[in-house]
Amino acid sequence: MNELEHFFKNEEHRLIHKWNHYFEIYDRHLKHLKDRKINILEIGVCHGGSLQMWDFYFKGNAFVYGIDINPECKKLENENVQIFIGSQEDEQFLETIKRTIPKVDVLIDDGGHTMKQQVNTLKYLFDHVADDGIYICEDLHTSYWKSFGGGYKKKRSFIEFSKNFIDKIHAWHSPKISVDHFTRSTHSLHYYDSMLVIEKRKMTPPFDVKSGVACIADQSSKELQVKLK
Repeated sequence: MNELEHFFKNEEHRLIHKWNHYFEIYDRHLKHLKDRKINILEIGVCHGGSLQMWDFYFKGNAFVYGIDINPECKKLENENVQIFIGSQEDEQFLETIKRTIPKVDVLIDDGGHTMKQQVNTLKYLFDHVADDGIYICEDLHTSYWKSFGGGYKKKRSFIEFSKNFIDKIHAWHSPKISVDHFTRSTHSLHYYDSMLVIEKRKMTPPFDVKSGVACIADQSSKELQVKLK
């Protein structure tokens, strides 16, 4: 049981609604930030239980910016939490957020989970995550639900939209894929049931390396070397 699970199961807090496997994923990707002063943007405040969970996990070192459509969420503000009321479907609202708050180390999209909301948020706020930050989109299973604008293999679903990221991080290797800002700023993609975690890092073209003494002639290795060149 990690600290997030401990908090969820044993500490007194406001309502938190998560899938049971999320806590392991959070801890895997966020624990290296625990001793740093960081900024978090969480979309989807609801009852505010997760705000308390982040404060506990990061030992008071995190300042959390929250977004929700419910004006009542403003009551959850404190010295370490600032809440903005608006819709993640609203492009002008997202632009205002970018102008208002500093770049964040962690962005968690746990908002309305519709296709337009998830796609819009990534398009407008991905660049507002720090160069070594983490972008998390939750509840991806709605990409398979018609009621959220999804459907299996539906082109406009967030799942299908995000599959293009796989090509983007391999753009160095294909003249048919443009090396763009996403390619140059994304280290890795981690897909889990209902969650995508994107780890950012400034990237440069990869290159192959060798070490050790070759002692056997290998024609296939020579052919591979030619191809790599």
